[in-house]
Amino acid sequence: MRPGNPGKPIVPPVADEPVAGPHEDPKWRRKLRTSLLAWFDRNARQLPWRSDPTPYHVWVSEIMLQQTQVATVLEYYRRFIAAYPTVGDLAAAEEHDLMRLWEGLGYYRRARSMHAAAKLVVSQHDGQFPSTYEEVLALPGIGRYTAGAILSISGDQRLPVLEGNTVRVYSRWIGLRQDVQSTAGKAKLWEFAAMMLPRTGSGQFNQAAMELGALICKPKSPACDTCPVQKSCVAHSLGLQDEIPGKVSKVQYESRTEYGFVVPVIDSDRFLICRVPDGNRWAGLWDFPRCTDPNATTPTAAASALSHQLGIKIRPRRLITTIKHAVTRYRITLQVHLAEPVALSDITLPSDAFRFVTSEHITDVPLSVTGRQIAQWIAEEKPASHRKGEADLDPSDGSAVALSTRQKKT
Repeated sequence: MRPGNPGKPIVPPVADEPVAGPHEDPKWRRKLRTSLLAWFDRNARQLPWRSDPTPYHVWVSEIMLQQTQVATVLEYYRRFIAAYPTVGDLAAAEEHDLMRLWEGLGYYRRARSMHAAAKLVVSQHDGQFPSTYEEVLALPGIGRYTAGAILSISGDQRLPVLEGNTVRVYSRWIGLRQDVQSTAGKAKLWEFAAMMLPRTGSGQFNQAAMELGALICKPKSPACDTCPVQKSCVAHSLGLQDEIPGKVSKVQYESRTEYGFVVPVIDSDRFLICRVPDGNRWAGLWDFPRCTDPNATTPTAAASALSHQLGIKIRPRRLITTIKHAVTRYRITLQVHLAEPVALSDITLPSDAFRFVTSEHITDVPLSVTGRQIAQWIAEEKPASHRKGEADLDPSDGSAVALSTRQKKT
C-alpha cells in the first residue's frame, strides 16, 4: 500500500547532509544496506511490474498501489496492461472504458490523472515516458514519492522514496520519536532516506525497504525475530518498535443515512442512472439516483428531493437492500428502494448526465461501488416485471402493505 500524492517539491529530494543518530556512521549504513539487500534477494515477491520494470509499468503499479493492497492490485494491473500496453494506448483510451476497467479499485481521481498524464507524455514527449525528475514531477498525479519510485526502480536514478512502509521502517531504524506527519519529521525522514541510498542500485534498495515494511516491519506486532536488520534497528534495541512511529490519529467517522432508488420504465427492461458530477465521490462514474441530503430523513423526503432535481416523479415502493460503506469521514447506510415504474413518454431528462439503460447493457457502464451492487440485484431479481399499480409499499411512510404474487412465491 502506498500513500496518496504527498505534494511536489521544487528540487529533487536527495540530500547528503547527516542527521543526528547512529546512522551518521557510514559503516552502520553499509552494514544495514548489505543485510537488507541480501534478504530482499532471497525473499522478494514475484510481482508482474518487477519482471519488466519499464517507467510505464512502474508508474501504473505505483499509482494503483496508493492506498491499495498489493493483493488487490495484482489482477487490476494485469487487466490494465493488457488493455493499455503502452502509454500511447492509455492516452488514446476512452474515459468510459478506462473508468470501467478501474471500477472497484477506488480513488478514481488516480485514473483520470493517469489519463491526463499519458496525453501529456504523448503530446510533449513523443510518447516516451520522461526520464528526468523535473519532467516526471510535472505530470498530473505524480508527487515526490512517485517520481522517485518510477525513476529509481526503472532507471536506477539515485532518488529516495518515502511512503507508508518506508516511513515506518526508517522511523524504527533511527528511533525517530517525532511526529512523522509533522514538517520536521518528514524532513528528517527524507534526509535519512537519501543518506541510505547506495551509489548504485538505488531502485533495488528502495524496493527492498518497502518490501521489508510490507512483510516484516508491519504496523502492529512487527516480526523483529526474523528481521534481517534487527541488530541495526534503534527502535528494537530500545524496545520501542511498537511505539515508533507514533500513532496517527484515527478518523472520527460520522454516521449518515442516504437513499438510493431503482427507477424502472413501464413495460421495459430499462432503469434510470445518473453520472456523478465532478467534485463528488465517484465523480465521472455512473450511479442510480441517490439523495445525499442529510435533511432528507425518510425515503419519501429523499424521493421528493430527487423528483424536484430530475423532473421525474419518484415514488418509493419498497426497500430492496441496505448497503453499508465508508467514504472519507462518513460511515454511510444506503437504503435502496425500488420506485414506482415511470413512463418514458412523460419524461424529459435534464441533461446527458442522465439516461436509461437495460440490465444487460449496464454491465458495460462504469458504476460506483454501490451502484454495481444495485445492478447485481437488478440482474438477479429482474424488477422490471413489476408494473405500475402493483404497489407493495405505501409511499407515504415506506411501510410494507402488500407483496405481489411473484414475490410471495419466491
